[in-house]
Amino acid sequence: MTETLNALKQADPEVFEILEAEDARQHDTIRLIASENYTSRAVMEATGSRLTNKYSEGYPGKRYYQGQAYTDRVENLAIERARELFGADHVNIQPYSGSPANLAVFYAMLEPGDKVLGMGLPFGGHLTHGWKVSFSGRFYDAHAYAVDETTETIDYDAVARQAREIRPKMLICGASAYPRTIDFERFAEIAREVDAILLADIAHISGLVAGGVHPSPVPVADIVTTTTHKTLRGPRSGMIMCTSEHASAIDRAIFPGLQGGPHMNQIAAAAVAFGEALTPDFKHYAQQVVDNARVLADALQSQGLRLVTGGTDNHLVLVDLTPRGLGGRAAAIALEKAGVVVNSNSIPFDKRKPFDPSGIRIGTAAITTRGMGEDAMRQIADFMARALDNIDNDDTLSGIRSDVEAFCRDFPIP
Repeated sequence: MTETLNALKQADPEVFEILEAEDARQHDTIRLIASENYTSRAVMEATGSRLTNKYSEGYPGKRYYQGQAYTDRVENLAIERARELFGADHVNIQPYSGSPANLAVFYAMLEPGDKVLGMGLPFGGHLTHGWKVSFSGRFYDAHAYAVDETTETIDYDAVARQAREIRPKMLICGASAYPRTIDFERFAEIAREVDAILLADIAHISGLVAGGVHPSPVPVADIVTTTTHKTLRGPRSGMIMCTSEHASAIDRAIFPGLQGGPHMNQIAAAAVAFGEALTPDFKHYAQQVVDNARVLADALQSQGLRLVTGGTDNHLVLVDLTPRGLGGRAAAIALEKAGVVVNSNSIPFDKRKPFDPSGIRIGTAAITTRGMGEDAMRQIADFMARALDNIDNDDTLSGIRSDVEAFCRDFPIP
């Protein structure tokens, strides 16, 4: 990275040193954070472009500042590519990230105190789906559905019964820690039955949807939100897709309702990422993400680890460490010492506290982008099992880290 940051190196050696160290960390470790990925150099260049300098309050053709000829072009291009990629009627590409996108949907479609029904955070949902510590749980009458205690998967009949009882104004589907395919059509049936707006949050799986390896909610949901990073492999930003009926309300909620000037550098980078996602190479990547996750899941089970739901259909694997007598936080710390980066995560019906839950969450998007395939997944499972078997032995963990660094040299980052 040094050759591209010469100005920074001269102007601020301290920040330059930090970024160089982070670059080395990302190269020398196996990054299994399910919400992380590597962007292309083209996306990085657009993110760091001179559009960082531009203020563009409003929408294309109706801005409140002059000098918008090129910002309008790049925003329209991002919208056109997103519509082609997902088949959406309307796209708003201005949300700063996924949580602000969800906030905008609440602001546009609901009044404070309205009832919402979303997947509970302990069962794989997201904070912004109505959890009590979030705005969505504080300002709205939020209810949560769980997963089946035996199968650890969504019981759609139980969700339907709960929706009939609650009669929410908005039903939310999508998850941040659910390793199985989501039946969006079934959620749409439930929403129609109780006359609820259906919001599908596909932040984690949008790249899989774009690549055709996960069903899309766009044809059946009223509103779809996503980040543009994670499996979609773009910049850190957000997006809302919706039917034409809700376009005006969504746009007004973003601006002037919740945001001022959009981050045009992020929008330009998203346009680049959407262009990449329209290529056959991206479809191959998306399929490999899913294939890698399944192989990694099988390999971890062969190493004696218990997986929530017994496996995965997407990019995500959730490991229950209860049979090992380990907490997720201690396991994540030990794995990082060994060069394998994961996050601790609650499992369904977890008896441990959220800061030190019973599970760890694993994702295969970043390692797939590096070119790792199925043989690499089996090697990663071996690294992880060795580390978890030696969680208190720093010498062994250090030795595994050396092995990991040597392994990573065969898979350069973009």
